[in-house]
Amino acid sequence: MSERRSLSERRSLSEVEVLSERRSLSEVEVLRVTTIGSRLILQQTYDRLRSSDPTAVLANPEALDIIDVESDSTWGEIVPGVGNAASGAASFAYMERAIAGTLAGEFSAIVTGPISKTCWQAAGYNYPGQTELLASKARSQRFGMLFAAKSPHSNWMLITLLATTHISLRQVPDALSPELLSEKLELLIECLRADFGLETPRIAVSGLNPHSGENGKLGNEEQDWMIPWLERQRDRFPRVQLEGPVPPDTLWVKAGKAWYGLAEPAHDAYLAMYHDQGLIPVKLMAFDRAVNTTIGLPFVRTSPDHGTAFDIVGKGIADASSMKAALQLAVELASRRTAVKMGS
Repeated sequence: MSERRSLSERRSLSEVEVLSERRSLSEVEVLRVTTIGSRLILQQTYDRLRSSDPTAVLANPEALDIIDVESDSTWGEIVPGVGNAASGAASFAYMERAIAGTLAGEFSAIVTGPISKTCWQAAGYNYPGQTELLASKARSQRFGMLFAAKSPHSNWMLITLLATTHISLRQVPDALSPELLSEKLELLIECLRADFGLETPRIAVSGLNPHSGENGKLGNEEQDWMIPWLERQRDRFPRVQLEGPVPPDTLWVKAGKAWYGLAEPAHDAYLAMYHDQGLIPVKLMAFDRAVNTTIGLPFVRTSPDHGTAFDIVGKGIADASSMKAALQLAVELASRRTAVKMGS
């Protein structure tokens, strides 16, 4: 997605009005949204939905700004709702086009839909996920998977960074180290300051073991190196309030109260040790509005926090809330970065 347009260009279906809660209705920001994919599949889907529900609010692909990535004859047949090597190859090609365009300055941000890792692997692409592909193409050595969600109850932003991502649970203890956590903490602080305007953030760091190890009785990682590591980080970042290692089963209790407006937020962000530790509370509170954003890239990338949901394709029951939130956050982050560049 990319460039800002004049007000006289505003009413094309390929443009989207993004209403920030901080702005009045008269201050509408209009951005160009480009869809990268198959025009044929989009048109076929539109025709099918239109015939089944003539009253549905749909955007005609003929009016959209679409970069049509042609199918390769070696892919095989792409069938909407069916996960196979063909769909994996297609989605990978769409991603490559988006990344190339963004790195070349064609777009200001990328908003990705969910992909099937199984389909990518079937097509011969062995990346663990989109995050790793984006980092590889952008040559980013330091990157992280961060989830953000704005509460509809209190307007508070729940922000969670994962220390480890797509690895098995038994691999997590060996993957964690002071060096890894230092890298992730640095990324998180940079992101909170640059993208969210939090100069003196309050960050809670989760423990790894139940009760954060309970003085070594339930695991040694906290006592052996996490507590000493946190002390060193407090010296490194005197303007950052660091709490931890907090027992994982109570870490998000205060977050839940802040989410529902029952208490003032105790923290600005959370650093979780592994995938499910961080995402169970995020999805419990904000499944329909949480956004995955890759930090550490030279551009903005956001994505909804759910998977492909092949089982409900064509049934008309998909919830687009998380995708809308991903679009909104991409606009906000890209606009902020542009404003900073123009002011520097």
